[in-house]
Amino acid sequence: MHIEQAKKVLKIEAQAIQNLSKRLGGEFNRAIELLAKCPGRVIVTGMGKGGIIGQKISATLSSTGTPSLFLHSAEAIHGDLGRVTKEDVVLAISNSGETEEVIRLLPLIKKIGAKLIALTGNVGSNLAKYSDVVLDVSVKREACPLGLAPTASTTATLAMGDCLAVCLLKKKGFKEENFAFYHPGGALGKRLLLKVEDIMRKGDANPLVGENMLVRDVLFEITEARAGAASVIDKAGKLSGLFTDGDLRRHLKSDSNLASRLVKDVMTKKPITISKDCLASEALRILKEKRIDEIPVVDSKRKPIGMLDVQDLLKTGIV
Repeated sequence: MHIEQAKKVLKIEAQAIQNLSKRLGGEFNRAIELLAKCPGRVIVTGMGKGGIIGQKISATLSSTGTPSLFLHSAEAIHGDLGRVTKEDVVLAISNSGETEEVIRLLPLIKKIGAKLIALTGNVGSNLAKYSDVVLDVSVKREACPLGLAPTASTTATLAMGDCLAVCLLKKKGFKEENFAFYHPGGALGKRLLLKVEDIMRKGDANPLVGENMLVRDVLFEITEARAGAASVIDKAGKLSGLFTDGDLRRHLKSDSNLASRLVKDVMTKKPITISKDCLASEALRILKEKRIDEIPVVDSKRKPIGMLDVQDLLKTGIV
């Protein structure tokens, strides 16, 4: 019984969203142009469930390159209207178009000089009449069997808000780098902003050994640094090879005197390297693709300046 009811809810809400596409036209284009040319901010206002949806729309706009803030309609008529300037565009949400607190704001918004866009389910309402642009988000019925709780109507309004945000994003040429700038603390921001230089091991944590050093001494250096590999350098200080745990295991089976061998004889020659300016996400792709755990970081003269370990990448949370 519950599954059937849930399916009805999803069907009604999905249909409500699909019906929106039939109404997209000149008014929607005018809304996009108005918002794109807005020299100030997009002030989203509403009450109740509409207000909650408005908060999400405002947040989405802000995170996709359109400065926005949410203004609670009731708070606005008690002093917060001072946040609105003539440079702003107000996006007012009211399914009925007659929400008292929203309606009381309309003449004040006009007096300030801000443009007004309505998201309403009633295109004949006072809100619609006062607005410069009206976006019809009406629904045939709510998903609530009582027809009372805002369900399909709030879903449709939220979807229209997403349409506005995404179209503005594309019109403004908003890119991944811009999105990451506004999301520096999340996994996405880390994938798009974090560079190898930010997480590579360096100094004492990045053992550098000469080509003629014995394997036993190299192992001591690796252990001392608590690393998984050592960069092998030539007399000019340039990278000539890499000695890893994998090299140790491979040669240990066939060479009982491995500890007394020169590291240059058993190292991985011409190892894959990476630049400090490379994105951490790209480094992770290389490690996975090549099935390796460490990769030396070198400068333009091929001198090792760090070591990137797959465990360091995993700890950043970019996976």
